[in-house]
Amino acid sequence: MTGVQNALNAMSHATSAIANPAETSTQQSSVPFGNVFQSMVQESSNLETKAQQAVTGLLNGSGVEVHDAMIATEKADMSFELGLQMRNKAVAAYQQMMNMQF
Repeated sequence: MTGVQNALNAMSHATSAIANPAETSTQQSSVPFGNVFQSMVQESSNLETKAQQAVTGLLNGSGVEVHDAMIATEKADMSFELGLQMRNKAVAAYQQMMNMQF
């Protein structure tokens, strides 16, 4: 989950840099925007793997509790939904910029 939090923190820094360019002109963003997406995809993949292992453990009867499997599944789902919404917003912003006339 820390990967998602790191990605969100990097996005907030990037957003504040866009909103206040005078304040951040001397500072460089420590994480490029592409790396934010890459880390979110990796974190989503890790959470999905953990959820699959939890569900498999639950079905095999290897001591995994139902609530642990549900929590792992919900974490994976929320991480995927966040990544999907970020992608949708990035595509919409790109399309809006492409429709601009100079």
